[in-house]
Amino acid sequence: MLTLLLLRHAKSSWDDINTEDHDRPLAERGLLAAPLMGGYIAREDLAPAMVLCSTSARTRATLDLVLTKLKTEPETVFEQELYIAEADTLLARLRRVPARVKRVMMIGHNPGFEDFARLLAGSGDATSLHLIANKFPTAGLAVITFDAKSWRSIEPGGGHLDRFITPRMLQRGEVGA
Repeated sequence: MLTLLLLRHAKSSWDDINTEDHDRPLAERGLLAAPLMGGYIAREDLAPAMVLCSTSARTRATLDLVLTKLKTEPETVFEQELYIAEADTLLARLRRVPARVKRVMMIGHNPGFEDFARLLAGSGDATSLHLIANKFPTAGLAVITFDAKSWRSIEPGGGHLDRFITPRMLQRGEVGA
């Protein structure tokens, strides 16, 4: 079984209109949400063996804050191709993950992540499927499992959406915080 964690970057700041999109930092809300999601990942024993992360400042900052909550340091790869990537680009990259890696986390952007999650999830928890069909908010986490031995064999609709968690759900106590 293979597990994919899709984590959209935490809320970014729009305070400085002169900052290039790629270089935008996290907003106060993002600085709180990212470690909250990291704590959830740690408590649920979902720590990845590998992280594929966009090169943007907000995805890097999200990753740094998530890692403060994990007990182990995953192999991390920063890739420009993940910056504002579309679903087909994300799928192509996922298929290049070595088979030895059983749990991978990708950190990136919308609308690509929302499209990618919907593309992969052919089945799953009904509530999570409904939520992800409507919105993939900042710092949202989709956990998708595949009955496969290799990432190369992943196909659209072949994943099972195990859960979809948002910082707001954790803050409201809707899931174990």
